This record gives sequence, C-alpha cells and structure tokens, in this order.
Amino acid sequence: MSRSSTPADFAGRCPRCFFRTEVCLCDRIPRVRARTQVVVLRHAKEAFKSTNTARLAVLALEGAALHTYGAPGQPFDEGAVCGEGTWLLFPGPGGAKVPPGARPARLLVLDGSWGQARRMLQRVAALRALPRLSLGPPWPQRARMRRPPSPEGLSTLEAIALALGRLEGEPVQRPLLELYELAVQRVLLTRGRLATAG
Repeated sequence: MSRSSTPADFAGRCPRCFFRTEVCLCDRIPRVRARTQVVVLRHAKEAFKSTNTARLAVLALEGAALHTYGAPGQPFDEGAVCGEGTWLLFPGPGGAKVPPGARPARLLVLDGSWGQARRMLQRVAALRALPRLSLGPPWPQRARMRRPPSPEGLSTLEAIALALGRLEGEPVQRPLLELYELAVQRVLLTRGRLATAG
C-alpha cells in the first residue's frame, strides 16, 4: 500500500505496518512459513485502523492473502476466499462436516469487530458452508490494544497464531504471538503507558 492511499491523518505513520514511525514494527516482523495458507477477509472499516492485527499477520505469514469485504462500489467475489480445502476459523458450532483427521489446506479468517464478523458470516452464504475450526479455552491472558467484547475475545493475529499452533505446532505459533505482544507494547508506548519500546 502506498503512502498516498492512506488517509491524511496517517502522516507520521509507517505506510506498511501503520504504526507511528518512531515505533515502526517492520524490522521486527518475522517471516513465518506455514503449511496452511491463511486467507483474511477483512471488513473495509478495518482497513486503515492502526490497531488492525490482521495486517501484521499477513505481513508475517508467507503466502498469506488479504481480501476486503464491504468496500463501497467493490463487489465481493466469494470464489476468492471459498476454494476447495478452505476452512473457516470461527467460534461455535456450524459449517460442513468433515471426516475425522481431516485438515484444512487454507484457513479463512474473518477480520473486523465481533459484529462485523457475524454480519459477514450471515451475508455470505458460501462462508456458512465451509468446514469450521473453532478455538476453545484456555484463553491466553495478555494486554490488549482494544477492549474485547468478552474476556475470552482474541485479536485476529492471536486467533491465527493459536489456530496454526493447533494445526502445525508451537514453532509456527510462537513468533506470531511474540509479534502480537510486541505490537501491544508499541501501542501502549505511544499511549504513554510504557516507558520504553520493546
């Protein structure tokens, strides 16, 4: 994304990670190779939020893809996100039945507020037909960039990390969770709640 495509109030922010230039994360973003491709369907209203962690996940994960839902004048192509072997990362029961031991080739992640994610699921029938991967407790207790709607709420980056950890193990999960923790530290620093950058 070019600097010219970001809002005017993003002056002083990195055009890649969207953090303030003095706490830019780009040199600390790992390159993580996973067997499962991550595909993020991001609500258009999240696109320019500096606290959007899906952006960091896509930067860190090799082969990850990002698609936008709900942008004015841009029709949504269900085929871009619902190909064969795709599972939906979403809490609760639902989705297509799969044989025991089956694994996704692609993991589709809905990115937005809880309300935005639920509306995407309601409005795009193809999403409801996907096999579903749900994360159960225990939940990690971490500092937050945003207040979650419930104590069990996770950021998109955390959810991706935990899902890939379940599918592929700790070596894939760990650098993503470390990136999330660093991002939180940098945000808290800019809010005056930490003394030094990590």
